[in-house]
Amino acid sequence: MPQSVPAAPLSFDGLLDSAQHQALHLELRDTYAVGEERGVCDAFLTDGPVPAYDSAFWRPWVSLVERTVARGVAVRSARIVPEPVTDYVRFEHAITASNIRAGEEVRWLGRRHASALALPGNDFWLIDDRLVRFNVFSGDGEAQDPERSDDPQVIKLCADAFQSVWERATPHDQYEI
Repeated sequence: MPQSVPAAPLSFDGLLDSAQHQALHLELRDTYAVGEERGVCDAFLTDGPVPAYDSAFWRPWVSLVERTVARGVAVRSARIVPEPVTDYVRFEHAITASNIRAGEEVRWLGRRHASALALPGNDFWLIDDRLVRFNVFSGDGEAQDPERSDDPQVIKLCADAFQSVWERATPHDQYEI
């Protein structure tokens, strides 16, 4: 069985800063309960506001993606989602315009179209086909300590999974909730 190693000491910013060609992100969950998003998501679900591109909510992510893309690194995210979507996915879709504006490419795939795909058990970031960072979540969506792997078999699984999802998925500007 391939070994995973704890994600520390490389920070997430350090991970993306280490990318030279591409940073690929696959999301598999229907909902997330990440602390920094909770208030913004609740406000969106209550009365619909979307954080501004230059807001404190977006500033760290936008800056990271902009500087990564400016170095010539492709940042792509593919999201496998239930249809009809959950409230969280509706929120995520509404705020994705800022991801796109920062230079990230985002596609969506309805889960029913992913049934025949071989997928890893957790969300991940794949950096330059050399390192995988698994984002691990509890059953209620709370983030747990991430894991990473440089095992070639794990990297191949994740690269193949991402490519299979990306080819089937709909670009953000064409995906309707």
